[in-house]
Amino acid sequence: MVSPYWVKTLINKTFSWRFFLSKLTRQPLLGKMTDKLLFDGDDMIYLPGNRIISIDEPVDPAHAESTAVPSMVLAHFIREAGFIWKMDFCICRDSAGCKDYPASFGCLFLGEAARGINSRFGRPVGTGEALEYVARCRDAGLVHLIGRGKFDSVWLNAYPAHRLLTVCHCCPCCCLWKVLPVIDKRIGRKVHRMPGIRTFVTDLCTGCGSCTRDVCFADAIDLHAARAFIDTDNCRGCGRCVGVCPHQAIRVEIERPDYIEATIKRISSAVDVSGPAGKTP
Repeated sequence: MVSPYWVKTLINKTFSWRFFLSKLTRQPLLGKMTDKLLFDGDDMIYLPGNRIISIDEPVDPAHAESTAVPSMVLAHFIREAGFIWKMDFCICRDSAGCKDYPASFGCLFLGEAARGINSRFGRPVGTGEALEYVARCRDAGLVHLIGRGKFDSVWLNAYPAHRLLTVCHCCPCCCLWKVLPVIDKRIGRKVHRMPGIRTFVTDLCTGCGSCTRDVCFADAIDLHAARAFIDTDNCRGCGRCVGVCPHQAIRVEIERPDYIEATIKRISSAVDVSGPAGKTP
């Protein structure tokens, strides 16, 4: 049975409570129950933008597919998916009334469980359209968050959870995961940076503070002794701080050459997007 439309209305009306509700999960029993009901088995990974990651040569967007860039992870799963569903809205931006980014740039859901999503929420799309769509989301300045997210299975009534791959296109102002600094750590630890990358501050930093003003999802960057400091334990590697730095003093760097393969392997162990032969038309 598909999720009724009133569920969207309920989320719209309660979205502003997300920080308060997230703080409640710090209570041991409530945190354990919330984790089991809404986040059990989750593994979500932020993909930094192609243009901000440090590689040997500048990335030409027209030839990104031939370069080892983060978007290759997403392209891999789109091509592997037996079914692709595009939402007509981003539940976060729609709920928050976002003024800076299009609320119409909603999630993609890949895998057989997506067939159960309410038809009033969006529509199935083919591989080519999905690839073009995620490129437009990147061009709009949104950051991809990809992986297994049980909360989406719950509110969309799309099961089983291990057959639903969530692809969010996150803005810095409305993303649900801005609750990372206050939510129970056992839940927050299920949102990760890509394996094999690191974010660091170079000597070009002037301590202007641009990177600390409503930029980091995880509150992982601050000023210490008039210089930006990144908490590497909490950094999710989204790369937004790189994009806003006026002095190009922050970098996201590849530490291992197989970081694309390692990310694909990790996500594949949590979610199966395969399906019957043939793609959605």
